[in-house]
Amino acid sequence: MTVTTPAGFEAAGVAAGIKANGHRDLALVVNRGPRFDAAAAFTTNRCQANPVRWSRQVAADGRVDAVVLNSGGANCYTGEQGFQTAHATAEAVAEQVGVSAGDVVVCSTGIIGHQLPLDKLVGGVSAAAAELSADGGSLAAEAILTTDTVAKEVAVRHPDGWSIGGIAKGSGMIAPGMATMLVVVTTDAVIEAAELQQALDEAVRHTFNRLDVDGCMSTNDTVTLLSSGASGVSPAHAEFVARLTEVCDVLAAKIQDDAEGASHTIDIEVQHAADEDDAIEVARAVGRSNLFKTAIAGNDPNWGRVLAAVGTTQAAFDPFDIDVTINGTRICHAGQPDRDPATVDLTSRAVHVLIDLKSGETTGMVRTSDLTHEYVEINSEYES
Repeated sequence: MTVTTPAGFEAAGVAAGIKANGHRDLALVVNRGPRFDAAAAFTTNRCQANPVRWSRQVAADGRVDAVVLNSGGANCYTGEQGFQTAHATAEAVAEQVGVSAGDVVVCSTGIIGHQLPLDKLVGGVSAAAAELSADGGSLAAEAILTTDTVAKEVAVRHPDGWSIGGIAKGSGMIAPGMATMLVVVTTDAVIEAAELQQALDEAVRHTFNRLDVDGCMSTNDTVTLLSSGASGVSPAHAEFVARLTEVCDVLAAKIQDDAEGASHTIDIEVQHAADEDDAIEVARAVGRSNLFKTAIAGNDPNWGRVLAAVGTTQAAFDPFDIDVTINGTRICHAGQPDRDPATVDLTSRAVHVLIDLKSGETTGMVRTSDLTHEYVEINSEYES
């Protein structure tokens, strides 16, 4: 169950020689139609990689025929040469697949500031085009990994005869201003581009934008949604959004579970907030607290660090009427100690933090992970 589960799509993943370890590092996903509607979301980081600059132009008209993705280099801050590399990669796909370069989204992930080897990209595109297959989604998912330890794929089939599939990469540098990852989602439902964009915006808001592993926003974030219309079925908008959100949520959870060096995944749920913005602001503040994250890494349910983070926000609440519950044990009630924190069980990988603001009726959640020695090691040695 992957990006090629919906009818009308082919994919491939090959080793183009971009990565020194010889692993797969170039993926190609192609929409064979009959429709070519598309939507996309990109990082809001003002410092954007050349593939993002190129792909914004491509997706603007609501048509995308193919997505080419490489790992092993971000092609960010590589000057005009880097932009021409992105353009030339799209041209190579266009020549091999028989589409317009202006309809090819280009995605890259890896180290910032290094030029990508264009000859290897072009050779990889040729190899991937030769291996395109309706069974190639899993190889494409493998080819986009960097510090990821597992490939991330999902698909759902609707009883009415249409489906949605997707692949993602993401493990570190996860702090969404859209989404910090590379994601390709496909559907064989019949949906026009404008409606696809509305659906994607809604799904991203409730999934990828609620994922915040380490507070670091990427320069390369791209989520592309392609529709082939091959099922011939036009689903109701609400039903399509629900299923799309389901797919994106599963991919977001897979990224959370594969967070760099993590020993715990942490779901931070805020209830009784005045509105959604307050709920997410509070949850995100706690999820970005290094003090809190290191406490969880050490199996320490230090609720004082939770309240300290809550207090940095502009949300509506009474500082002396907040409850904090961790893994089902309420250890802070009305801003005071409640049960003994030693009774909280943090031996499992999954941690649930519930913060009750007692200011309204809205609930919101952010996904994060703990901060470990291994995370520091991975990122201190990433380039060297």
